[in-house]
Amino acid sequence: MTAPNSSSAQQGGFDFKPVFRVLRQVGFWLVIVFILIYTLFPFYWAFNTSLKGENEVIATATWFARDPSFNNYQAVLGNEKFIRGLFNSTLVAGGSTILSLVIGSFAAYALGRLQFRGRVVMMYAVLAMTMFPQISILSGLFSIVSDLGLFGSLGSLIVTYPLITLPFTVWTLTTFFKGLPGELEQAALVDGATGFQTFYMILLPLTAPALVTTGLLAFISAWNEYLFALTFTTINPSAQTVPVAIALFTGQVQRQEPVAEIMAASVLVTLPLIVLVLYFQRRIVEGLTAGAVKG
Repeated sequence: MTAPNSSSAQQGGFDFKPVFRVLRQVGFWLVIVFILIYTLFPFYWAFNTSLKGENEVIATATWFARDPSFNNYQAVLGNEKFIRGLFNSTLVAGGSTILSLVIGSFAAYALGRLQFRGRVVMMYAVLAMTMFPQISILSGLFSIVSDLGLFGSLGSLIVTYPLITLPFTVWTLTTFFKGLPGELEQAALVDGATGFQTFYMILLPLTAPALVTTGLLAFISAWNEYLFALTFTTINPSAQTVPVAIALFTGQVQRQEPVAEIMAASVLVTLPLIVLVLYFQRRIVEGLTAGAVKG
């Protein structure tokens, strides 16, 4: 039996298949180009602005810097507060990420592998925690941090940031623990392993892609956090993280906002995250696609 379109082509009719194929390819690449421009344009504009002088920044906007230079980068890298902010952000983001992964792994194992009453309610409670805006819990945290004697220290941020990173860490890791085959756990228990040994020697290594993915997301979230950092380090500038340090650039130049230096600092702050994503690219892809195909 001959297909209708083939029949029409043989009868001299116009075959639209090649035209549709070309239009589909053109539409696909137009969408790709649009997504690239939409996502990369802010970063390009920040980089373009960072190459300009202050006089050129306040003039009519141009697509390219007329006299590009790296003077703003030299000024930012010579700023002691910015360098100290980078160091503080690394400590705070790294510490809160490790804390979230350790606590989140135990919680996810319990929620994903163990059966107990109230498990589903706890999972939805964890999910609900991701929906609370930061400002709604800020006053309560302020009192707790003050009572603990951590106000104005890096410890206040390391302790409070898991409130942001821990819920989605637990929720994501629970999904991965659920997907692990139960035969592995049973075989380890038959061989004499304890429940804790089965957890950290058998199951935890299998969730390495998920740990990398969630850990990186937690690190980025903590690295970019601004509200808690501004509130809890107000009395101690030496404990401020890099987002706060960049925001306070406005107070370092009299009667003029250093837009170009702020853009240069923003580009420099973004670079470590790009390096991390590129370095762990393979693990991230494995983590995002794990469980998508069942064997």
